[in-house]
Amino acid sequence: MVSRNTVAALTGAAVLLALAACAPADEAPSPNGGAATATDCTSGALGTRTPGKLTIGTDIPAYEPWFSENTPGNGKGFESAVAYEVAKRLGYPAENVVWTQVTFNNAIAPGPKAFDFDINQFSITPERKKAVDFSSPYYLVRQTVITIKGSKIAGAKTIAELKDATLGAQVGTTSYKAITDVLKPTAKPQVFNNNDDAKKALENKQVDGIVVDLPTAFYMTGAELEGGVIVGQLPQVGVPEQFGLVLDLGSKLTPCVSKAVDQLRQDGTLATLEKTWLAGSAGAPELS
Repeated sequence: MVSRNTVAALTGAAVLLALAACAPADEAPSPNGGAATATDCTSGALGTRTPGKLTIGTDIPAYEPWFSENTPGNGKGFESAVAYEVAKRLGYPAENVVWTQVTFNNAIAPGPKAFDFDINQFSITPERKKAVDFSSPYYLVRQTVITIKGSKIAGAKTIAELKDATLGAQVGTTSYKAITDVLKPTAKPQVFNNNDDAKKALENKQVDGIVVDLPTAFYMTGAELEGGVIVGQLPQVGVPEQFGLVLDLGSKLTPCVSKAVDQLRQDGTLATLEKTWLAGSAGAPELS
């Protein structure tokens, strides 16, 4: 999930580290059937929900650093910028892009969608691919534990030191799955409707820590949480976790959207957008 509501103090030298830690894979495959085919990807041939328009979904609130000022349509924030770059490569200038609000869980649930594609930190998983299509990945992500100063886990350096912690995360996210499958605390994890609710629970000391993706962790601890502390990133196990754009299952748009994302990766646009919007996301310790 996230979030997510600047981070100027976290930029600077961290830029280069951020690229090393979070840059998209150079040769990332399309998760739903390989590379885009020779499908006609011109805007007039795409068959979008509204002729001449591209409808993009995301949730509200739209969190920093993925979006800015809770306004997905302003082109600010990493995911807003990515969405507009994809739209441009599909032949839709900004004035022909329409945003619609869709909750995180509804976007990845089975059934027809109210969007052409949705962008909201969706990790590509085999389970989700049974219900929706994903584009090629546009971001590689690490899950991260955060807390506040004075918490019993503020100085933790290993997963073992988190065993007795009460942890929480947004419902339906890979952040929550990271708690249950990787951290495996003895206390039952707490689940929240969104990252704002999780953050409030942390501030109110209802939980010892919460799990979010790395850029959200840097934003929350640097700009939103008084005394916020990054405990550490979770170790990368197996295939790196990847964010993809969500489309209807079997959507005819999927090959074209994946082709656009692949172009953004190959021409360096994704790396540039990461430097612009996610530069603070570096230097976090890793939990052993």
